Amino acid sequence: MALTTPTHGSMAVDWEERINFDRLREERLMRIRGILAESEAGALLCFDMTNVRYVTATHIGTWAQDKMSRFSLLMQNVDYPILWDFGSAAKHHRLYHPWYDETNSRADPTLLRGAIALETGRAAAVAKKIYDELVVHGLENEPLAIDIVELPILFELQKLGVTIIDGQQMMQIARMIKTEDEIRLLTHAAMLVDGVYDELYRYMRPGVRENDCVALASKFLYENGSEFVEGVNAISGERCSPHPHVFSDRMLRPGDPAYYDILHSYMGYRTCYYRTFVVGSASQAQIDAYKKCRDILDAAISLIKPGVTTAEVVDLWPKAQEFGFPDEEAAFALQYGHGIGLAIWEKPVFSRLVSYDHPEVIQEGMVFALETFWPATDGWSAARIEEEMVVTSDGCEVISRFPAEELMVTGGNVYVTATGPLSTVRDTESQYNNPRINPNGRENGAAPAQKRVATSRGENI
Repeated sequence: MALTTPTHGSMAVDWEERINFDRLREERLMRIRGILAESEAGALLCFDMTNVRYVTATHIGTWAQDKMSRFSLLMQNVDYPILWDFGSAAKHHRLYHPWYDETNSRADPTLLRGAIALETGRAAAVAKKIYDELVVHGLENEPLAIDIVELPILFELQKLGVTIIDGQQMMQIARMIKTEDEIRLLTHAAMLVDGVYDELYRYMRPGVRENDCVALASKFLYENGSEFVEGVNAISGERCSPHPHVFSDRMLRPGDPAYYDILHSYMGYRTCYYRTFVVGSASQAQIDAYKKCRDILDAAISLIKPGVTTAEVVDLWPKAQEFGFPDEEAAFALQYGHGIGLAIWEKPVFSRLVSYDHPEVIQEGMVFALETFWPATDGWSAARIEEEMVVTSDGCEVISRFPAEELMVTGGNVYVTATGPLSTVRDTESQYNNPRINPNGRENGAAPAQKRVATSRGENI
């Protein structure tokens, strides 16, 4: 299938069109205004920094991501939202954001997630300013949709007689279908992770620690334009099964599996992108686990096209009990899919836990990631693979490009024995690789010596 999404350099140039940020801002605002117009709400109040960025096209740094320290109010029949910002950021936006002026870029601190004492009256002051704007536009008796909020501010709004409804779903629906520029930004973000995995592939060897790999990934991303490395899952060895979802200072050893999830942001747009490797060599159990993990992922990808439901996709995946978990809650997010955009988890969600009873229809313009997991029969290894894709008119385009069709062996130098290169398909315990003692290899362990796997230098051994 022909590629549909171009990738560009990171600079703006005068000789070709790249990301059109004016169009990005306008189309995002137009989309959420349309969702608001069709809703029962008179206005939409956002404290979630991701939603504030989508609505206002402003950003003050990732340090503010979880602070709820700035908020926006988008009202019916009003062209632009009002943004109450963090101190001097309001003046900055009036100076450098031509779509904001003194009437809609204002300074007003919140409670800083409870750090400012309730006795200061800040909650009542914030609520009153919001309410006064609703009154000016005749919306005080209409429901107010809110995404997230500090409870004291919520209580003060209710004291003023404001009816509160859920605004997070409105924002999720607005963000579900991506614009052309959003898709390009998501593809650019994935392109940076392609580069990270090439660096990791060449770097991993015995003696390297998980946190060393996290540092290398973070350095590459920040040097190449990432604004926020949200997380790097680096999981190796016996930590692979079950998945702990956090890196450590564990040192890589020969024969270890190692899988990674790179979560970062380019111009606000995220990635969620797993790859699995083995260090130096792979056992047959690891190869088999990887093949199973890849097969169930590919089966899901092959089904993706507009009109298919999330229930149909998850029906291709194994039940929790088939890979060692008692139920779908315990296995949640191991066979999984989720939208990606300004956040790593957006609509639609693919999970056997929720998708059967509440299926979502796949639509053109969605961007999501599908990720699968499979434990090896050795009891400690596992494989984890994830692909990001854009839904096209007749299928999907996978935008995560680092090779993952087969299990890849890292390790730098090829180990050489007296009779030639050491096979890269072998058990981690050497005695089980002796064909005179174990002519067929240990069960779920070593494979025949003639098996060939690519090394990190590109040789076929």
